[in-house]
Formats: sequence, C-alpha cells, structure tokens
Amino acid sequence: MTFQCRRNDAAGHPDAAPRRIALLTAYDGAGYAGFQWQANAPTIQGALESAIARLTGERVRIRGASRTDAGAHAEGQVVDFLTASRHPERVFVSALNHYLPDAVRVLDAAAVPDGFHARRSAARRCYRYRILNRPTPSPLLRHTHHWEPAPLDTDAMGRAAAALVGIRDFRQLATGHPADRSAVRQVFDWRITRHPAAKDVIIVDCCANGFLRHQIRRANAVLSAIAKGDLPVHAMAEALAGRLPQRRQIPPLPAQGLCLMSVSYPGYDHLLKFKGCEGL
Repeated sequence: MTFQCRRNDAAGHPDAAPRRIALLTAYDGAGYAGFQWQANAPTIQGALESAIARLTGERVRIRGASRTDAGAHAEGQVVDFLTASRHPERVFVSALNHYLPDAVRVLDAAAVPDGFHARRSAARRCYRYRILNRPTPSPLLRHTHHWEPAPLDTDAMGRAAAALVGIRDFRQLATGHPADRSAVRQVFDWRITRHPAAKDVIIVDCCANGFLRHQIRRANAVLSAIAKGDLPVHAMAEALAGRLPQRRQIPPLPAQGLCLMSVSYPGYDHLLKFKGCEGL
C-alpha cells in the first residue's frame, strides 16, 4: 500500500505545496508491537499516522528516528512527514494529541527543510535502561523497569561497559543484522549510575550515532550477568569479539526497561529546539 501526501488538504488549500513537519513525541510502549507499522498489530507509527490522517485528511507515511522494540518507550522520539496542510505548528501539537490515544503524545512540532530525515539526519541517539534492583518487584514500575532481585555490582558493570565505548563492530550483540551491512557504530557513552533518590534503581545511559536491533538489551544482559558475578568483567570485550561461549545462552533484557530519551540533529537544532542528549 502506498501512502502519499494529497494536495487537497484539510485546511482548504487544494493547491498548497507540501511542507515537511517534524514532531517530538513521547509514548508508553506497553501494549504496542513496537514503533514500526504492522498490518495486524497496534504500533506507535500506526497511531501517529492515523491521527495525522484525521487532522489533515492526508494518508502519509512518517519516518522515525529509531524503531523502538515492542514494549519499549520514548521520551524524545522524532518523526517527520510531508503535508499540504497549512495548520500552524502549534495546532499539530494540540490537535494530534486530541486524536491520539493517551499512551502517545506529541510534545513539539516544527517545520523543517525537505532535506531533513528523522533517521538519516540524526547524529546522536540516547537511550536509558532502568533496572529495579531489589528483592521484591514494584507493581507501579512493572511497565517501565526491568526487575532484577539479585544484587548487582554497578562498579563491575561500569568497568565492563568501558569496552562498549568507541567505534566498534557490534554484530555479535545484534539480532538478525544483514551480513552485507556494516555493524560498526560509534558509542559515545555507556554509563551506569544509581538513581540519586532511589538507590534500588540502576540507570544505564547509552548514547551512540546509532544502534543495531537488540544491541542495547543484549549488551545490558551481559553487563547484568557480570554484575551478578556470573561472568568476569572482561566478558564484555569477549562478547564483542564473539569469543563468549555463554553469549547465546544470555537472552536480551526485557524491552519494558528501555526508553529512547532524545535524538540530536546538529544541522537542525536551531529549527527544532528539541531537547538534545546533554540533559541525560
């Protein structure tokens, strides 16, 4: 099915030239089959496109900065699309939120040049993984935190995570990455801290120019095993090199602990005014 921007827009301008709009969005991914559109399952992309269609009368295909997993969340996902609608940018925020389900929200909107691409123009993506580390789970955090009852050594996690920083080939930590495509990414930071007000919450901040499918969840699963003493600190470097025999026996951590915090666009920051990664 082909989605196109119709030139007969809902604002009553049949000859309006299409313009590109970027949206800053946030969502609770619980109950959604991920960001990317699927024919037979609810997705974040589907919810946003449906709301845009109801506002503008156009059937468009949006482009997202990152294809978050089923059950994962976002505080700073960026999408863009073409529209012939003449609605002011502020109207896209209020009107789309009127049509969107409560779990999905538009935080900001901006007109951008046609050359802007939510995924390809992004220079930095920052994710946060939250772990509730205590003997008993929390009913209030079950959709946003991964519960780990065993004590975790965050110092060991931090030392092991140093192997992830830099320009690396992450193929060994990816799921189904095509053999003919590069798996090299630049990781700027992989930082482990305890929440200052809730010491039983461990925060893993991961920032890179891009991530492979399940890369964060698989890497954090290895770090978790190291933190529990099941693997030595150097096991993270061994996993990257494909020399960890137990690697395939360590499943990725659950998606509900993962949240896309922000995306940075150096060439467009003056237009977007969206939050960068510096606030993490």
